[in-house]
Amino acid sequence: GANQAILSGDAMLILAYEYLCRVEPDSLLPSLLQLFNRTARQVCEGQQLDMDFEQAESVSLHQYLEMIELKTAVLLGCALQMGGLIGGAEEATAENLFQFGKEIGIAFQIQDDLLDTFGHPELVGKKVGGDIAQNKKNFLYVKALESASPPARRRLHELFTGKNLPEEEKIQEVIALYADLKLEEFAHEEKRRHFERGLRHLEAARGSEARKRELREFAEGLLERAS
Repeated sequence: GANQAILSGDAMLILAYEYLCRVEPDSLLPSLLQLFNRTARQVCEGQQLDMDFEQAESVSLHQYLEMIELKTAVLLGCALQMGGLIGGAEEATAENLFQFGKEIGIAFQIQDDLLDTFGHPELVGKKVGGDIAQNKKNFLYVKALESASPPARRRLHELFTGKNLPEEEKIQEVIALYADLKLEEFAHEEKRRHFERGLRHLEAARGSEARKRELREFAEGLLERAS
């Protein structure tokens, strides 16, 4: 239940601090704690934005990208920056690793939204159109609101706010609307843009080419996944 979930979350947070306190050299601890606390706060802000969007009539693409940056992308950025600092990287390189992770995290979430709408059920492992069925304002939805004609925008709003609509018909109509607007292609382009921006930060980081190649392959695996 909710009480057990809250208690478990508190315990996991305590464990995270315990693990951080084991870092060597211990001179790194203040900067790592500052980074960890900042990221934890940002994730909470992103989660709150996501919940706020559920009640909002409209959400801009800029607002959505800000939300996924806070809710998802900074987590990956934080992990890479911490790893860099613990591995002895200079501040500039650690910052580049953070920016690399952040951009890849944004691209990852766009890919997740794509798979939910345009993925193959047998590969994704779940029914396509889950976000549509739940009236969730993902990347494709907010871009559709910006790009659609007034009649199409009104229809999209009706589909996401209407009651007792047959679920499968609703999903198929929304997907068809997205297809007419070429949103799948736009989302792939946006995903690629963030991926390439992230790679520029990776290239700017000091380190061996072998390690950079591992990180690039990791990022490619995240973005090319079909599930």
